[in-house]
Order: sequence, then structure tokens, then C-alpha cells
Amino acid sequence: MPVRPGISVLLEDGGHDLRRARIGLIMHPASVTPTLSTSDDALRRAGFTIASLFGPQHGARGEKQENMVESASFVDPRFGIPVHSLYGDERKPTPAMLDGLDALVLDLQDVGVRVYTFVWTMTLAMEACRDAGIRFVVLDRPNPLGGVVREGPLLREGFESFVGLHPVPLRHGLTTGELARLANDAFGIGCDLDVVPCQGWERTAWFDRTGLPYVLPSPNLPTLDSCVAYPGMVLLEGTNLSEGRGTTRPFEFVGAPFLDAHAFASALEERRLPGVTFRACHFEPTFHKHANVSCGGAQLHIIDRDAFRSVETAVTVLRTAKDLAPDAFVWRSPPYEYEAEKTPIDILWGSEALRIGIDGGATVAEIMAGVGEEIARFEATAAPYLLY
Repeated sequence: MPVRPGISVLLEDGGHDLRRARIGLIMHPASVTPTLSTSDDALRRAGFTIASLFGPQHGARGEKQENMVESASFVDPRFGIPVHSLYGDERKPTPAMLDGLDALVLDLQDVGVRVYTFVWTMTLAMEACRDAGIRFVVLDRPNPLGGVVREGPLLREGFESFVGLHPVPLRHGLTTGELARLANDAFGIGCDLDVVPCQGWERTAWFDRTGLPYVLPSPNLPTLDSCVAYPGMVLLEGTNLSEGRGTTRPFEFVGAPFLDAHAFASALEERRLPGVTFRACHFEPTFHKHANVSCGGAQLHIIDRDAFRSVETAVTVLRTAKDLAPDAFVWRSPPYEYEAEKTPIDILWGSEALRIGIDGGATVAEIMAGVGEEIARFEATAAPYLLY
């Protein structure tokens, strides 16, 4: 039986008091019903009053291809309501944006990764609603990667940024609704929170087992395969390696002009990483790093997604690139995602440990040591807030 996301549950709940409220809706192109109606249109047809819209990174329409490209606010041409950008100078709704609203509703398809900014748009909006005395409602959606496996270290104090505001693992295994419940209580936000859960979703289910249509949640996650690779391969954004932006396989291609494709892919294959094999390849990104320059590298072919561990794979990719090209491989410098001082790789990893480990010659096992214990502590903290 297909999963029913929170938007469907809300629409079928004839007595929900949001029908009497003036609503602001945080949405993007993946905010759709199972029949692909946009959530704002579906709510209007059902008699809800949508007074304003809010867009996260990449815009409410999802038109901004690059990351770190800001969206402007505008007036919706069909309905004449404001569409506020929450990716730019203002990343938290201002009192003026919330003026006249009874509730702010969030319906965003997340991908279950700490550095994916949508959940931090959510927690900042929760803080704004707390301060304004406005209800905050999450229409929950499945985690595309399932809710069982967690990977990577927790964010450490002092490394907070817009790619991580609270201590969760890189691959956190929560839905947006569960993370909202966790942040509201355990992380002390304390807003008037209501979560409308999905129905029929089980934690073991990948997105293609839900019966729901896949709509890309952001331009560089065009397929579920790209989402599977993303939790670890996003770390390449903190380096001068191409993570495949500007190609048709973002986060599945990795390379750089200074890498020998065959040596790189062979070295990765020798690691015998679970669930993945590497094919030597060449590509020319059409934008972003190394645009229109030939890159040697490898394509990740995920052959067993249940066994595959993206974070360990990405650390192995970084270790291998550093070993093969010690002088050419470099860490990216700030600014990055509104952080002007901290090194991008540090806020992506959640501490300086990865950078120091790679530069100091640490093995992958040494870099990953202790991560399992961190995840166990997180799971104990998160357990009371799980919905499925």
C-alpha cells in the first residue's frame, strides 16, 4: 500500500483546525501530493487559506541550479501573495514575514543528511514562530534513505553553521517531523509544534518502496541514486575535487584535472569497500568547479545500497586523492554557506578532525574511530521522538 505523506493526511482530515487559519507555507517543487499536485494548490482547493509562501535554498520554485546562489523574494503571479526567500540575507522568517499569520506550515522533502539545509531552514523558522507566538506545523515525508542506518560524526560545539545547527550525524536517519520534535524538546527550541505524520511508512523503506513519485528536492539530486551517494560525497564540496556538479551524475562522479583516472579508480577498488565499485572515467563539468575542463576520476557504481556506506566511501576518496596528488589536492577556503571564517570541510564534517586526519596521514579506520559510539549516543537521545 502506498505511503501517505503528511500533506495527504492533512487533506483527508476534515476537522483539522488549520482550515480556519491564515497559513504561511514553506515549500519547494517536491512539495507535492501523490498525484503531483503542488501542496499549495491542493490546500487551496480543499479550502485552506494560503496567505504567503516561503522558499528554502534553491528557491520556492527550485530554479537555482547552483548551491550558494541566493533567491529573491517576489509576488506570486497567480495569486498575488508574497513569496519570501529564506536563503539570502534572511534565513529566518522576520516578524514582518509572519505578520497576520496564524500558523506556519512546512512541507519540504528532505534527504536525511545533516548538511542539507532544509532542516535548518525548519529549525530557524521554529525559533521565529516561538518568538512570534505562532504555531508551527510539519507535514512529514519519508526519509528517502530509510530511517535505520546512520553514518558520520555528530556536529561538535563551535562548528555550527547553516549546514549544521544542532548535534546530529551526517546521515541522521530521521524524518523532518522527527527532527523537528527532537530539536523542539532536546535542543530547546520550545515552539508550539504540531507534526502531521506520514501513514504507512516503515523505517526500512527506501524512497522507491513508498509508492510515491520522486520529484528532485534540489537540482543536483536528480535521482534516488544521487541521494544514496550524497551523505558522504557532499564532503567533496570542502575540497578542490569535483563532486560531479555540472554533470548528469552529481555526487556519483568524482575527479579533478590533476588526477589520473585509472590510478585513482584502481586505488579505490583495492579498498574493497562494501556495496560499491569504481569505474575510471573522464568528465567536463558544465558549471561549478573545473567548468569546461577535463577531469580524471571515477564513477561510483552502487551495487548494494543496503551495504554501501557513503561516509566511509567519501573519507576513502579523500584519503586516496591526497595520497595520489599530495600537492595538488587542497581544502577549499571560506566563505561557504554564510560562514566566513571556519574552513568549509570542518563545518561539513562537524569538526576539524577529518581535515587534520587526512593532512596528518591518518588511515580511514583511524579517522572513523569513535563514530559508532557517537551515533549510539545520538540514537538514545533521538529515540523518544521517533514516529515510525
